[in-house]
Amino acid sequence: MAHFFHTPVLVKEVVTHLVHLPDGAYVDGTAGGGGHSEAILKKLAGGGRLICLDRDPDAVDSCRRRLTAYPNVCIIKANFADLDEVVRDLHIKNINGVLLDLGMSSYQLEKSGRGFSFGRREPLDMRMNPADRLTAYHLVNDLPLHDLENILRSYGEEKRARSIARAIVRARERGPIETASQLGEIIDSANPGSRRNRLRHPATRSFQALRIAVNRELESLDRFLDKIPSLLCAGGRLVVLSYHSLEDRRVKQAMMAWERPCICPPDFPRCVCGRTPLFRRLFKKGIKPDPKEIQNNPRARSAVMRAAERLAT
Repeated sequence: MAHFFHTPVLVKEVVTHLVHLPDGAYVDGTAGGGGHSEAILKKLAGGGRLICLDRDPDAVDSCRRRLTAYPNVCIIKANFADLDEVVRDLHIKNINGVLLDLGMSSYQLEKSGRGFSFGRREPLDMRMNPADRLTAYHLVNDLPLHDLENILRSYGEEKRARSIARAIVRARERGPIETASQLGEIIDSANPGSRRNRLRHPATRSFQALRIAVNRELESLDRFLDKIPSLLCAGGRLVVLSYHSLEDRRVKQAMMAWERPCICPPDFPRCVCGRTPLFRRLFKKGIKPDPKEIQNNPRARSAVMRAAERLAT
């Protein structure tokens, strides 16, 4: 297997806000190539422990090789949305911090052979976990026009969703769409105008949408956000790196809701919900990489980091 390479984003900021108790138990819910994981392990004291999760078996294998020198790490193939099951199986009572890095790795885009990038002649797969059944090939070649358009619009925020969906349906009538590069060319042809002065390839949002649909990424994030208040102990930290507005909006809204005390209607004379704040945000505005980091790692340019601390209840 090729080396699972990836340059982690905002490493110093992540570790600073996540590791507040060096001998605590932490989770890297999206371990990838192990860049953030190794930085966390270096900050932990002798009693500290790190659980690394990833649903991509290539990431799990690479992480095990990279972190072999650390005796206090446990690496598991699992979806972060199932963290409650992992914690139960490991008999862990207190989690002091959880990191989610929701971005794609360089390896997945360039070397996985799964068709994540529109510039590559690779099978239309897009599964982060190859054991899953649904692939991008099935969506592109089997979905009705309306459903395909809805995916492009909802998950890619693609303004030209209808015309792109129609172009895909017309193309598949001549034969199945089998490769990422083939799909990229079809989407490109559905976007008229000069190719010069384009800030991004016209297939970018559509590929994002299909990848999100195949891997049920937003459903996993929603499940995780529902569970995490009951999994973190008092003082525990949640740090999330998002790379597009659909993810970041969900994380921001969840943290704001956790931070609010009373949720009674404003015209109620007194509080009857009895709700107390669950978290406090460590900073109100998301942290973004500085220009130097973006210059060294252009894929960091869309990253936004948010963090919150679990309050005692």
